[in-house]
Amino acid sequence: MTTARESTENQLPPLEEMPIQKHLVVLRKHLLKIIIALVGLFLCLLPFANQTYQLLSKPLRAQLPASSSMIATDVAATFLAPFKLNLFVSLMLIMPFILYQIWTFIRPALYDKERNLTFPLMAGSISLFYSGIAFAYFIVLPSILHFFISVAPESVAPMTDINSYLTFCLKLFLVFGLTFEIPIITLLLILAGIVTTESLVQKRRFIIVGCFFVAMFATPPDAISMIMLAVPMWLLFEIGLFIGKMLEKSKS
Repeated sequence: MTTARESTENQLPPLEEMPIQKHLVVLRKHLLKIIIALVGLFLCLLPFANQTYQLLSKPLRAQLPASSSMIATDVAATFLAPFKLNLFVSLMLIMPFILYQIWTFIRPALYDKERNLTFPLMAGSISLFYSGIAFAYFIVLPSILHFFISVAPESVAPMTDINSYLTFCLKLFLVFGLTFEIPIITLLLILAGIVTTESLVQKRRFIIVGCFFVAMFATPPDAISMIMLAVPMWLLFEIGLFIGKMLEKSKS
């Protein structure tokens, strides 16, 4: 006697069978499109690389005393720092296209229900990642820079190397961009049946402590940046938990 689940799976259309060589050919086409788009956008933005770095350094320059400025401790730093930033910006701007190519590649292997869920989750993931970077640039970065410069001794003139500042900013952007993916991760765990909303509610206190523990190691060694990461992590978890509860109610 077959169960309802088995009968449903038997009614699903068989997946398209393709030899591994054909899969690799299709994958190569998608990778080629990604590389061409990335290089094309990078070359288009390259003439504006210095202006892009000026925009990135604006929060720091706004905090520096009038007698201080940014410095370059390496001969090639004035070229490499804007070059690296231009590559990062190109990669971030083209991320929706990259995810779309990945989606197009794996779409034939998905069932209709999985296709309906995957695209909204990808769109939400992109939006949250950009929101995390914007939050880091407009709110977190100025606050951290103001704190560090304000506590500097009067006898020390703060002058930051452009490469060090770029590395600091990119790390901060990636940390907050990935942190803002917590609602998507929470929903995926719930939809996959790995966890339930009830178990997450029971473990809420440990999750909150974990947020502060992760923020302590992922941010600079100051209380302001740790709180500005830990609190959004907790709130984003609550958002994912709330949406998960709604999904569970809709299924029942």
